[in-house]
Amino acid sequence: MNDPKTYESIFAMKTIAVVGMSPKPERPSHYVALYLRDQGYTIIPVNPGQKEIAGETCYPSLKDIPVPVDVVDVFRSPEYVGPIANAAIKIGAKALWLQDGVINDEAGQKAENAGLIVIMNDCMMRKHRQLY
Repeated sequence: MNDPKTYESIFAMKTIAVVGMSPKPERPSHYVALYLRDQGYTIIPVNPGQKEIAGETCYPSLKDIPVPVDVVDVFRSPEYVGPIANAAIKIGAKALWLQDGVINDEAGQKAENAGLIVIMNDCMMRKHRQLY
């Protein structure tokens, strides 16, 4: 987890489901997702309370997304990560990224055992800016 080659492989992927994306522009889940979209990534908001965020169709869960997802970027508390990791495995995602402060070793290990690349407790926007 969290080594330079791991980051490079994730940033080579193009479709990112943003679990917990907020419609509020001041929230990290919102502006990080928009930064990634501005860098050429396809973002897919996942938030059961919203139909659309930032002009993008929003889905209630990962299983509801009708296209393949490469990276599942998680902006949820650690206690919610287990079911999200299970869903990421089920939909065939290639990577699970847990944002700053989101640490769930059990879920991360399960995702790794299923073949996903896992990053924990790091920000996609900050890491992308550092590397590129």
